[in-house]
Amino acid sequence: MTTPRLSRRIPDLVPSPIREILAVIDRPGMISFAGGLPAPETFPKLDLSAVPPECLQYGPSEGEPALRQAIAAQLRDRGLDCTADQVLVLSGSQQGIDLVAKLFVDAGTRVAVESPTYLAALQAFRFFGADFAEFEPATPAAIAGAAFAYVVPTFQNPTGRCLDDAARRALAAACDAEGVTLFEDDPYRDLDYTGGAHRPVCADLRAAPWIYQGSFSKTFAPGLRLGYLACAPEFVTPLTRLKQAADLHSNRVSQWLVLQAFGDPRRGARLREFAGWYRERRDTFAQHLARHFAGLARWELPPGGLFFWLELAAGAALDTRTLLAPALERGVAFMPGEPFHAVEQPRGAIRLNFSHAAPDDAGRGLGILAEIVRDAVARL
Repeated sequence: MTTPRLSRRIPDLVPSPIREILAVIDRPGMISFAGGLPAPETFPKLDLSAVPPECLQYGPSEGEPALRQAIAAQLRDRGLDCTADQVLVLSGSQQGIDLVAKLFVDAGTRVAVESPTYLAALQAFRFFGADFAEFEPATPAAIAGAAFAYVVPTFQNPTGRCLDDAARRALAAACDAEGVTLFEDDPYRDLDYTGGAHRPVCADLRAAPWIYQGSFSKTFAPGLRLGYLACAPEFVTPLTRLKQAADLHSNRVSQWLVLQAFGDPRRGARLREFAGWYRERRDTFAQHLARHFAGLARWELPPGGLFFWLELAAGAALDTRTLLAPALERGVAFMPGEPFHAVEQPRGAIRLNFSHAAPDDAGRGLGILAEIVRDAVARL
């Protein structure tokens, strides 16, 4: 058989750890703390009977005009000055990460990322050949010379932390001073359990170019695969052309459904109900953590989002990737912390999703996971 000649990038195409773990969570009895899965109880009841026939036809690559108008208005309310012409509707916010990688990254391109950060972004940037520089948003000197800085400032995945106003201003000032494009990923902002106002970092830029993106997966339904980005005018045309080459346009039925939600007078109340529901689940999860992981790990109560970030007391002496196989064997899925760093090495941290597992299952699963950690520590 003739060996096919594949792209030189293919050897660098590595599987997503989360997707591989999610492939086993449907096993009977499996308790998953792995993926950032919204709770099915929060999904809307969808009525497709009124979908206009034109939504079944091809549509504009940029997205439905009315939806882009609604998104732009929402972003202006957040303090981000943009028009509908600067908005691109995406087939999930992961597509935005892919498009930005295609726009900026060649082999050896310097990309500044937090440490830890969203691992699917690392995967996409790495595939196109990025050379990573890790930075701390509050002291972002390491962004100098980067093509762009990627940041999740509000209820970050994986840590759940939220940048305060001073850190946001410092990051914006650093991007302005260095002329570095800021790529701000903001999918969790509506899952806010403190009621704070979180101004986008992009809104404080005065000179640097910017790209800001969000998602409808966490507060509507992930299966619709719909997100959006807004950007500085100079990026609109190339990003639109990249999207045309990728998928022509995002799902028009999904766009119609999301637009109906925008027009629902109860939308604000519904988002507050979501936040209250998830806050209760977070608090119950925290109680289970205190019972099972006291002395084994340190963590902070996340002010929003879907994750707890546990720093194990054993520290870097324990590679948390070695805990995954025994956990899966006992019916518990979680995410080791190492893949969330641009340079993977033992760090002694794990990410736990609190939104998906029912409270009783969460308590039982955390008890099992704590036993596995204790056994591993005893063998060090």
